[in-house]
Amino acid sequence: MTASTHVSAPAVRPRVLVLGDLVLDVVLAPERPIETGTDVPGTVGIRQGGSAANTARWLARLGADTQLVCAVGRDGAGRSLVDQLGRDGVRVRAARIAGQRTGRIGVIVTPTGERSFVADRRAALALRPDHLRPEWFAGLRVIHVPAYSLMGEPLASAARAAVGLARAAGAEVSLDLSSIGPLLADGRRAARELVASVQPDIVFSTEAEAQGFLGRTGADGMLEHASIAVIKQGSRGARVLAREAGDAVLRFDVATAQVTAADTTGAGDAFSAGFLVGLLAARAAGRTIPDALHRATIAGHRAAARQLTTLKMELPPG
Repeated sequence: MTASTHVSAPAVRPRVLVLGDLVLDVVLAPERPIETGTDVPGTVGIRQGGSAANTARWLARLGADTQLVCAVGRDGAGRSLVDQLGRDGVRVRAARIAGQRTGRIGVIVTPTGERSFVADRRAALALRPDHLRPEWFAGLRVIHVPAYSLMGEPLASAARAAVGLARAAGAEVSLDLSSIGPLLADGRRAARELVASVQPDIVFSTEAEAQGFLGRTGADGMLEHASIAVIKQGSRGARVLAREAGDAVLRFDVATAQVTAADTTGAGDAFSAGFLVGLLAARAAGRTIPDALHRATIAGHRAAARQLTTLKMELPPG
């Protein structure tokens, strides 16, 4: 099987709900290292951001019937972000929070494409359990939650309540560990309790996140926390681990063609969306578990590559 394998969405669009952040990204891309007390040339861009919103947008683009549950401020930025995401085919269930502005994330992009973030989440953290509506969860196949959504109250309580409603509707739970710094801010034990609070069926992480979360190298331990673990390896592809019948563990790596990236923001979210849509499509087609996971991984790579191309077009010219 090659990376050109085509995976289409199922004929019946699967219902997926994402819960988390819809924010403004303010992207600083200096052409050379930043120097204290002076200027460096580069570009400054403003665009839709948030791990949850990025994932939701790609789920909708790839054919899933997608909802995003989030909170924004009662301001122009919040209205604009909701409208933009709606034009991408996402049904946005946005709580409008009085007295708080829509969240903003500062993104500093190095010339190699790696990023650092300054998070000012504001209204994004204010989603409450009573904002949720049971009808949003009817017929749901998957709920996807970035770990950011489990950090900070009342958002974390809303996320756990949403997972409970989704499970009652028969949905699987997908969790992305999101970022090593916030994940381990209160220690490894707290991070594991955070993950255990939603008992994910599928967990996504990078190699650094998996190592930090487990406290050791080797990703097999991720299967103590989910039945499917997907380790994103950037330009080197991804490793997939899955529990099979009995104590058997399925392991395989899927390589991908390298893509030159000026900014890798959102590529991991696009991968998660592609993987989930690919997995649902392969299951609907009656594929075996190994084949379904392999096809899902390839679909994730394809979505990530498309995200990198999209960012090239979205960033202002240098």
